[in-house]
Amino acid sequence: MIKTENQMLIIFGASGDLTARKLVPALFRLFQENQLPENFIVLGVSRSYMSDDEFRKKVITESSYLKTAPNLKQDVLKEFAEKFFYEDVGTEYDTSYKALEERITSLNGKHHTDENYMFYLSTPPSLYEAIAKNLYAQELNRSRGVGFKRLIVEKPFGYDLESAKQLNKGLQRYFKESQIYRIDHYLGKETVQNLLVTRFANSIFEPLWNRNYIDRIEITNAENGGVGDRGGYYDGSGALRDMFQNHLLQIVSLIVMEPPIDANAQEIRNEKVKALRSLRIMRNDKELHQHTIRAQYVSSTVNGEEVKGYREEKGVHPNSTTETYAAIKFFVDNWRWKDVPFYVRTAKRMPTKVTEVVIHFKAPHHQIFKESGAFNKDNKLIIRIQPDEGILVKFGVKVPGQGFKVERANLDFYYSSLAETNVMQAYERLLLDAMQGDATLYARADEVEAAWNFVDPILKYWKKGKDVRVYGYAAGAWGPENADDLIEGPGTWRNPGPNLTDDPGFCVIH
Repeated sequence: MIKTENQMLIIFGASGDLTARKLVPALFRLFQENQLPENFIVLGVSRSYMSDDEFRKKVITESSYLKTAPNLKQDVLKEFAEKFFYEDVGTEYDTSYKALEERITSLNGKHHTDENYMFYLSTPPSLYEAIAKNLYAQELNRSRGVGFKRLIVEKPFGYDLESAKQLNKGLQRYFKESQIYRIDHYLGKETVQNLLVTRFANSIFEPLWNRNYIDRIEITNAENGGVGDRGGYYDGSGALRDMFQNHLLQIVSLIVMEPPIDANAQEIRNEKVKALRSLRIMRNDKELHQHTIRAQYVSSTVNGEEVKGYREEKGVHPNSTTETYAAIKFFVDNWRWKDVPFYVRTAKRMPTKVTEVVIHFKAPHHQIFKESGAFNKDNKLIIRIQPDEGILVKFGVKVPGQGFKVERANLDFYYSSLAETNVMQAYERLLLDAMQGDATLYARADEVEAAWNFVDPILKYWKKGKDVRVYGYAAGAWGPENADDLIEGPGTWRNPGPNLTDDPGFCVIH
C-alpha cells in the first residue's frame, strides 16, 4: 500500500455546496477507513465569515450529508471535526493572501503537516487564475526544498477550445503542469477504471479488441431527471459540454487507447492523449449533419405525473435551442479502429438512470446457424458503469430440444457480489490519489485540449450551421425517433433497463 504523507488540504470555495455534499463525506470515509495520514488537517477558505467552530458545524456536525453515514459514531465524528479549520479572504478571491499564508504556516507548525499543501479550487473556473496568481505571490506554489504543493481544479475546464487553452496557460503561469490535477469524478468510478483491466488483463478480450472482431462501440449516458434548479447554468452549457466533452470522451479514450508500456500515470496518460488525437474531427456541414443529433425533452406524463418540458424549466430561455440530448457518430483514424463506428449519446429525462459501454462483436464469417435464430443476436460485452455496476457477456446457446435453435444467454458479474469489499466512491478515490501524488485518473492539459479540439466543430456547427435542427422527444422516452438513423445497418441503440441483465429492447411510456 502506498504511504500517504502528512499534509494539509486547503479548500477554496469551502462554504459552497460541493464541500459539504461531496468532499467532506469522502474525507470522512477515508478517515473511518484509516486511509488519512497521521497528521492531516483541512483549512476551508471562502469569502464568508465563519469561525472554526461554525465551519465545523456547517460541513460536519450539523451537515445533512453526514447524518446518514454508515456506522456513524459521535466520538469519531468529533475527532474528525477537530481536523477542520477556516479562514476567510475578505470580499473577493483576487486579493493578497498574506494573512492566508500566515495561517497556513501557523497550522503547519502546530499540526506537523511537513509543508505538504494541496489546494482544491471548488470555485467557478473564472477564479482559477486569480487564486493561482495570489498563491504564487506568497510562494505557496514552491516546495523550497521541502514538502509538495499541488493544485486540484474542478470541471468545467473551459467552455470551448480557446477558453480551455487560456485556462491552461493561466494555471501554468503559476504552477508546473506536474502540480496541476484536473478532476473528473467519472474517472473515479471503479467500473471506469476496470475498462483498463478488462482490456489488458484478459486474453479472451485483448486479442479481439480491434476492427477485425468488433462491429461497433456504443456508449449511453442517461439520466431520468431533468435540469432541476440548474436551468440557468445548463442553458449556457448543454449536454455536449456538460457530459460528452469530459466524462464520455474520457471513457472513449480508455476504449480506444493502445496498450501503455506499463501501468504508471505518465504512460497511461500518454496513450489517452494519443487516443483522443486519433478521433476523426468532423469538419464539413454534410458530415456534421449526418453524424450528430441534438434534441430537447418536451412535456409529457411519466408514471402518471406531469413532467415539464425543458423550455418550461426555471432559468431556461423560452426559445432555447440548448440540447438536453446529444448523439454523436464518429470514427477513429488508426489501424486498430479503422472503419469501426463509435456511437455516444447522453441525455436527460430518459426512462432510467444508467451509464454503460456496449462492445458489439462481429458475426462469424461462416454462419451455419443463420436460419436458426442466431441472426441479429450478436455477441456483446456490456460494461455497466452505473448503477448495478458490473460486466455482462451475451453469447449464443442452443435451446434444448430438437434442431439448432439459438438463443442469447447472459454471463454476468456484479461488484456488489464481492464479499467484504469496500468499493470507494469517486471523490474518495480521487482525493486519496491526489494526496499520494498519483495523477493517473486526472486529466492533463494536452488531454483536455485534444477533447475540445474534437468537440469544437460540432458546437460551432450547431450554433451557425445550415439545416441544423433541434428535435423534440417526450420526457421519459429514449430520445427522438430519428436517433436510430445514426446507426449503420439494421442495428439500433441498446435501451438498457435499470438492471444490468435487463434487455427489453423497448420502453413503456405512461
